[in-house]
Amino acid sequence: MSDERKPVTSSADRRPQTGEVDASRRSKAIALPADMEAANESNQSLFDDQELSGFRNRWEAVQTGFVDEPRAAVNEADALVTQVVSRLTEVFTQERSRLEAQLDRGDNLSTEDLRLAFRRYRAFFDRLLRV
Repeated sequence: MSDERKPVTSSADRRPQTGEVDASRRSKAIALPADMEAANESNQSLFDDQELSGFRNRWEAVQTGFVDEPRAAVNEADALVTQVVSRLTEVFTQERSRLEAQLDRGDNLSTEDLRLAFRRYRAFFDRLLRV
């Protein structure tokens, strides 16, 4: 009688044999640093936290003032919305310039460079739609 025991392994521990395709590796995209950066950018607000908080605090003050001075509150709301739209335009222009600068390297862009640029544009587009 032999006391040799084979270790218990799960199918996850088994390596694919030659010619087999590891489906889990095929279905998962490899996250490159630039890919992670683009994904993180798409989750960020177009305004930094401090600026966003300032806009919200100002809106709450305008809204609270409506009870006592409705006309003044509407005028302040208009001014605040105008300021936010103006700031949004500035942020958009800066972000677009940054994205365009990455493509200004001429015709020597690889497919990988273009893929990363496209992912950054998609992340920015997603951020714009969340506004």
